[in-house]
Amino acid sequence: MESKKALATTRKVIRCRGFIYLFFCILVKKSLLHEITPPCFFGFSSFFMIYQAAAIGRKPGVPLSIEEIEVDPPKAWEVRIKILCTSLCHSDITFWKLTAGPAAIFPRIFGHEAAGVVESVGEYVEEVREGDLVVPVFQENCGECRDCKSTKSNTCTKFGINYRVDMPRDGTSRFRDMNGEIVHNFLRVSSFTEYTVVDITHVVKITSEMPHDKACLLGCGVSTGVGAAFKVAGVEEGSTVAIFGLGTVGLAVAEGARLCKASKIIGVDLNPEKFELGKKFGVTDFINPAECGEQTIRQVIKEMTDGGADYCFECIGLASAMEDAFSSSREGWGKTVILGVDRIDQALSLNCYEILRGKSVSGSLFGGIKPKTDIPLLAQKYVDKELHLDDFITHQVNFQDINKAFELLLEGKSLRCIIWMDQ
Repeated sequence: MESKKALATTRKVIRCRGFIYLFFCILVKKSLLHEITPPCFFGFSSFFMIYQAAAIGRKPGVPLSIEEIEVDPPKAWEVRIKILCTSLCHSDITFWKLTAGPAAIFPRIFGHEAAGVVESVGEYVEEVREGDLVVPVFQENCGECRDCKSTKSNTCTKFGINYRVDMPRDGTSRFRDMNGEIVHNFLRVSSFTEYTVVDITHVVKITSEMPHDKACLLGCGVSTGVGAAFKVAGVEEGSTVAIFGLGTVGLAVAEGARLCKASKIIGVDLNPEKFELGKKFGVTDFINPAECGEQTIRQVIKEMTDGGADYCFECIGLASAMEDAFSSSREGWGKTVILGVDRIDQALSLNCYEILRGKSVSGSLFGGIKPKTDIPLLAQKYVDKELHLDDFITHQVNFQDINKAFELLLEGKSLRCIIWMDQ
């Protein structure tokens, strides 16, 4: 009798499990057909692998291919994010072109400027939850180490010296193509995909009032320039500024200097069209090095600023431009902030006497921005109509046309091209 009751109970359990399994199979099928998304799994989505589209870079310099991939569920301390929109940065182009060296890794999902919503979270994640609007960032910010707790820098001792290719804690990827081959991560973000998995140290929650396309600009270039002005340099009201290179980062420096109420913001660029564009971000004067005649750039800037700019910013990535920026700064307190990166074997030559007389040079990674605290601040400044972001967006494409964004940036026709995932 007892064995019959036990058998009957077992059959009920099996039937119950069977219905549950069938129920979730239907949900998964509908998810794959895009009829529903994993957040509808009533809190269980963090247990499921999902299949979504991604733009994969398989060979250096070759257009990305849109493919279906497997995206693993988040592990402990990780967040799976549904990407809403993303943008293309010059860093993506640089790594996409690499043909040799430890950073030339393929296949890979590029992209590191994006905005998305949290789809699911792994164990121990408490600061974000499903549905939150977030910006994934390449710069780590654990909030626990000595550097993260200090106001002196934005480096992170806990994860900052970690050179793992994929996830920062275990070095493995959360992506595979449909043949089971590993697809590698890029700068801890990999935003050229419908869903990505990011360590919580690289996830920043922002106000839901922030427009998604403007939010993704805060993930790299714009924050780098704005932060360099108000965090690294500390531009004061009434000061003079010279910016070498008016690309996205240089224009963002101008915007940061404008916010700091600099009295004169000089843009230095070989492209005369950049002056009209620069005016939208606060540039007051323009110098084309090709039109300086017998004078050097430093001579022109010193004449314009009565002895040299209080703050100079190098945003090109050339040692020669860094030297010009340093020489154009004011004796006694002039500060030069270097945001560009030249070849690793390229030396920088500075006049020791000028340093003795009070000039200084500072490097700047991500504009000194501490992601967890400073990016929400910048987002709020945009919402409050203080920070100007709209004119950084020059083009928009849908995800299927992502290679068009590459063409526009390579041709020098765009600052930031927004890539919409669902359009």
